Amino acid sequence: MADKRDYYEVLGINKGASDDEIKKAYRKMAKKYHPDLNPGDKEAEKNFKEVSEAYEVLSDSQKRARYDQFGHAGVDPNYGAGGAGGFGGFGGFGGGFDGSDLGDIFESFFGGFGGGGRRSNPNAPRQGSDVHLSLTIDFLEACKGTKKTIKINRQETCPECHGSGCEKGHNPQTCPECNGTGTVVVNQRTPLGTIRTQRQCSKCGGKGKIINNPCKKCNSSGRVNVTKEIEINIPAGIDNGQTLSVRGQGNCGINGGPAGDANVEIRVRPDSLFKRDGYNIYCEVPITYYQATLGCEVVVPTIDGKVQYNVAAGTQPNTKVRLRGKGVQMLNGRGRGDQYVTMIVEVPTNLDKHQQKLLKEFEESLSDKNYQKRKGFFDKIKDFFEK
Repeated sequence: MADKRDYYEVLGINKGASDDEIKKAYRKMAKKYHPDLNPGDKEAEKNFKEVSEAYEVLSDSQKRARYDQFGHAGVDPNYGAGGAGGFGGFGGFGGGFDGSDLGDIFESFFGGFGGGGRRSNPNAPRQGSDVHLSLTIDFLEACKGTKKTIKINRQETCPECHGSGCEKGHNPQTCPECNGTGTVVVNQRTPLGTIRTQRQCSKCGGKGKIINNPCKKCNSSGRVNVTKEIEINIPAGIDNGQTLSVRGQGNCGINGGPAGDANVEIRVRPDSLFKRDGYNIYCEVPITYYQATLGCEVVVPTIDGKVQYNVAAGTQPNTKVRLRGKGVQMLNGRGRGDQYVTMIVEVPTNLDKHQQKLLKEFEESLSDKNYQKRKGFFDKIKDFFEK
């Protein structure tokens, strides 16, 4: 037995570890190597015994002190003497082990230590699962709201057996192995004593019932796959990427439970005129140099149609104006966003010689008083270089 690993190494802790650290490390390693979680794995079984042995010693202050001073020989009189090793030198794991520790470890896996955990009824009504799909709509449809007919692939209660899974004239039978609970209690002997755990019944697969005469239409599942067309209302103001939940249009429930929902992800096609940010809409309107200089009336597109807008004389490039209440309807139905219009002043191109001459004469007729920023800009340059 001279090849035993260091107990601190087994638990993955330092020699000066506290009692809480030892207990925490033991729980982690016991979960990892427990035979119930590693059926048929001899190496895991060996490691579990090694972990249990290390915890038995290090969790007992007196044994730990002897181990720290004399090593394995201080806690196992058979160590190195060719005697029966294993756990004979520990007095049956009595010292320092609290049975509640083991209950904490396995409760999350087996529904309670000793079979006393709360069991759910495998035949209780359960809600059906949701179905997920996507739908692409136009920009104006998202802003204004619309109705759409969509196809949904979902599960419905089998019309032949009405969800029982049995042929007509037959009924499911209570599983004789688990008496309808869907679980069985298994007693297992371990170095720590007998552990009672709950497992899914292998005979009925955890359903609690056995179907001897399965329905041919649904193959005993009680549900069939169908494709349905339904009409949905898409509210005004819905945005790209948002999900619309249609209640009760998902997969049918089990054992009489309610149906799930249909979750429809809305995708909005980009628009050539408008861009959206929240409930506000943005667009650009091109105007000529002449229109920007003298002012004019232009047609501005909105989601409600065309509106006339008076462009002020002397409008500068990229001037942004606001049209209140011309944005998107808010989903809660209270108010709308705004529309922001950017005036894009186009510089004329492809001028012929006559046009160039006229433009030059016009430019020469102007002075600094005709420009808002030019005079101030050159004054700043002059001041900068005179510093």
